[in-house]
Amino acid sequence: MTVRVGLTGGIAAGKSTVAARLRQLGAFVIDDDALARKVVEPGSVGLARIAREFGPESIAPDGTLDRAWMADHVFGAHAEPGARERLDAIEHPLIYAESQRLEREAIAAHESKGGVGRLVIVHDVPLLAEVIGTMPFDFDHVVTVEAPEELRIARMMGERGMTREQAEARIRHQSSREEREAIADVVIDSTQPLERMLEQVDGLYARWRVQTTAR
Repeated sequence: MTVRVGLTGGIAAGKSTVAARLRQLGAFVIDDDALARKVVEPGSVGLARIAREFGPESIAPDGTLDRAWMADHVFGAHAEPGARERLDAIEHPLIYAESQRLEREAIAAHESKGGVGRLVIVHDVPLLAEVIGTMPFDFDHVVTVEAPEELRIARMMGERGMTREQAEARIRHQSSREEREAIADVVIDSTQPLERMLEQVDGLYARWRVQTTAR
């Protein structure tokens, strides 16, 4: 039996720290950002579809996706109305198909080892609030990791080299904290001391391992 968890949070709020801890504890973590990169690798169906939809400028000279160009034309000053929806329509079905494949493999591996304890599968999805209604999954729990907006902007500027304008644009193109918390049954405040936050994560994982699922 499995427990499926949706993990989300505002950009630069600390979600990656929580995901890393869950992976360390033994959860099988499916990283949507990693899958989003995989489905547009050179030679992929996804990259070919993006080139047709957005034009050859979306492809860098080395044949990879030009992420800076895409960010500017999907999230930034040069974004056309509906650009993000067009990109999502290409990427999301490919990401979901890959997620389903990874789940099947994880469950098979767990069962082959005797299936001791419940397998906790965590879907790390930054945009979960926007896409939860279209995903081919039902979640037993949804966790959101949150921090104040100004702190997140400072982190993006200091750790990711973004300008304030770029950081604010990324936040505008995400769901609000209120929208994320509306779908979540657990809210993790990442401004608390790291040790305390990790203790909270440890406690959640321990409960999930023994719970009876709703599905």
